[in-house]
Amino acid sequence: MAKKDNATVTLVAGGDIGPVYEPTEQFAELISPVLQQADLRLGQCERTYSERGSEPQFSYGPGGQHSRLHPRMASVWKAAGIDIVSLASNHAMDWGPDPVLDTAELFRGMGKYVIGAGRDAEEARKPAIVERNGVKIAFLAYCSVLRDGQAAGEGKAGIAPMRAHTYYAPEEFQPGTPPRIITVPYEEDLQALQEDIRKARKQADVVIMSIHWGLRHIPKTICTYQPPIAHAAIDAGADLILGHHAHSIKAVEVYKGKVCFYSIGNFMTTGSAKAAAGTFDWNLIWFPIDRECLPPNGMYHFPSHCRKTMVAKAVIGKKGIERVSFLPTFINHRAQPYVVTPDDPKFQEILEFTEWVSDQHPHKFRVEGTEVVVDTLG
Repeated sequence: MAKKDNATVTLVAGGDIGPVYEPTEQFAELISPVLQQADLRLGQCERTYSERGSEPQFSYGPGGQHSRLHPRMASVWKAAGIDIVSLASNHAMDWGPDPVLDTAELFRGMGKYVIGAGRDAEEARKPAIVERNGVKIAFLAYCSVLRDGQAAGEGKAGIAPMRAHTYYAPEEFQPGTPPRIITVPYEEDLQALQEDIRKARKQADVVIMSIHWGLRHIPKTICTYQPPIAHAAIDAGADLILGHHAHSIKAVEVYKGKVCFYSIGNFMTTGSAKAAAGTFDWNLIWFPIDRECLPPNGMYHFPSHCRKTMVAKAVIGKKGIERVSFLPTFINHRAQPYVVTPDDPKFQEILEFTEWVSDQHPHKFRVEGTEVVVDTLG
């Protein structure tokens, strides 16, 4: 019995996943050996995989870009061995409810746990309870960057929302000054999130929350709505928060001995495909700002600082999370992430970048081997 009580589970987590080039397995080639050393692997799904759906009536940028891919493109998830998939993203409902439901069914058929989306609010908010080595872990997922009508509701498919209000405060005495942007959480969403966490705590030893939020591409900036959500989640019983959507590393914060990764950055992804309804034409890319950063024959169409990323890691026991760390990771010109070692100059670059984006938040890092440990003891 003592051996079981002392057992631990190693979890690793990466950010956005969803390459649009085939074969998709190539994007897992360099990172997969590291992922396979863990007991559990979590990833954020940036696409839907379906042959159904209605053409979106909105555009994300010049020419538009949307995120529905053919189901065969989900092979990258199998190659990477991801166990838990969050579908709570701003792209989940791009093509309406059918594709996200198809995607959930596809992943379940692959033996994966799905969180953050469903046929109704109850299913979207339902935790995945995963047991390994006698340790029960509850996983929940939410999205703050969604459009009207995309949240799951009573009898309505969608994603689990954690929305925010946006206000603008002008500097009226100084014409032409950009307004201050203030964002605050939807109180009803925050209360529901906290209740979800409290319920999950009764079913598991540890609760881990995944959340799609924040400003994309912009380094360092944390929206004012984000810390209140993170702190409220931890106050309700969350043990670890894994953020994404920014496509870049954001702050690592320690709050009451718990770790919040505001963004763990990109993972196995490329620029989004543009496809008309009923077709699968894998065209390139809509980000005009990124064209300058695209190397010859490159597949990674994001700003250069978005190449710096990480694999978050947690060692989990029955009494809680025993250790939190991250593996500095770099994304090459073929959009393949790989873990860098301390003898590689990129290791120090990524560590210094993470220190910089975290410098307004309580944290302390120390290097142990190939990992950067987050000190939770203060």
